[in-house]
Amino acid sequence: MKNNTDKPLIISLETSGRNGSVAIALGDEFLRQKEFSAPMKHSAELFGAIGDLLSDYDKKPQDINHVYISVGPGSFTGLRIAVTFAKSMNLANNSKIVAVDSLDVIAANLNDTDSAQQYTKIAVILDAKRNQFFIARYEIRNTKYEKTGTDILITAKDFKEQFISGDDPIRLLGEGLVYYKDKFKADGVNFLDEKHWWPQAKNVYKLGRQKALKGQFENPLKLQPFYLRQPQLGKSKILK
Repeated sequence: MKNNTDKPLIISLETSGRNGSVAIALGDEFLRQKEFSAPMKHSAELFGAIGDLLSDYDKKPQDINHVYISVGPGSFTGLRIAVTFAKSMNLANNSKIVAVDSLDVIAANLNDTDSAQQYTKIAVILDAKRNQFFIARYEIRNTKYEKTGTDILITAKDFKEQFISGDDPIRLLGEGLVYYKDKFKADGVNFLDEKHWWPQAKNVYKLGRQKALKGQFENPLKLQPFYLRQPQLGKSKILK
């Protein structure tokens, strides 16, 4: 493996949601994203997609210096695939690993959309099962959406009661709205276009690159995915 600290070859994976994708970059230069052909194709298409991207830029698996992954919350199978790939590349190549929050990956869809930045407050919604949702809230700060507070695990009813005000509207996005949009309808709630709802590997790269430049790499022996489905969930709580 080529030890390139200035322009590491980076593979980014987004397998936390239904629509998977991978991306390739060279240091601060983003090259390309490749999306899977259909939802829930993570197992079938991940390695082929990575191989195609490497081949397009005349690279080989042993050239990969960094792996950035979306570590959850998300689906069991998708996150397990990403974590396993990252650990395997670390074992084979000593590739460094960066893990980013899946909710942040979705929110990052809006940071490149000038028209979306007119919205002061947004919240990302993911289905956590058992009538609960993982939710992260963001506000515009210095032209970028930044997280406010801690991620929460909560019912739609409690979320509306605690965080929705008709005088200060919030825009919602995220995969949790696909089947449960009606649960979040209320005065003071608007829904962003569905094109913003899905996580993308290019955003995993953008968020991961920021952490990598700060030296915030994962210990592969301690790296664990954060699954959507958790045992013995309470009514609502703050995620630590």
